[in-house]
Amino acid sequence: MAGKTIIRSDWYADQQLIITQISGDVAKQDVLHWEQTLYAALDQVAESGVFKIFVNLHGFNAVDLDAHKYFRSIIPLTLARYGWKVGYVAMFPEEAEKLVITRNRNIQCIAAAHCHQDVTKMEKYESLYSSECEHFFTDSGEAEAWIRGVNESIC
Repeated sequence: MAGKTIIRSDWYADQQLIITQISGDVAKQDVLHWEQTLYAALDQVAESGVFKIFVNLHGFNAVDLDAHKYFRSIIPLTLARYGWKVGYVAMFPEEAEKLVITRNRNIQCIAAAHCHQDVTKMEKYESLYSSECEHFFTDSGEAEAWIRGVNESIC
């Protein structure tokens, strides 16, 4: 899928929301840059705070295996450092068992929305790994609307 590369992560303090996006044809260097934007957004969350996250991968296309391999563990490992176990890690029982959940700076992720263009994958993830506080989408507008509407008292 050719297209403009978008790499960004933004913290919306008033909504306790991080929106992170990587899309377009991306190489490992792009993934490294995106990872840094994600860490920078997380650094803006107050100590002992909470956050919701919208992981927008719609249009993401790794240009090679090296980029894909590096990319695929960033969200599960990063969110694990903020008290969150991404639902789809259950696909990999050995890796899931080794995943250590901690709370960096005592910060807690309370909800996650994931968006990707692969309908088959997202439907599978939604049916097998979603929860009240984590959902999988193919429409970025729906994903963003859902995560913005998540109430801290529910999750």
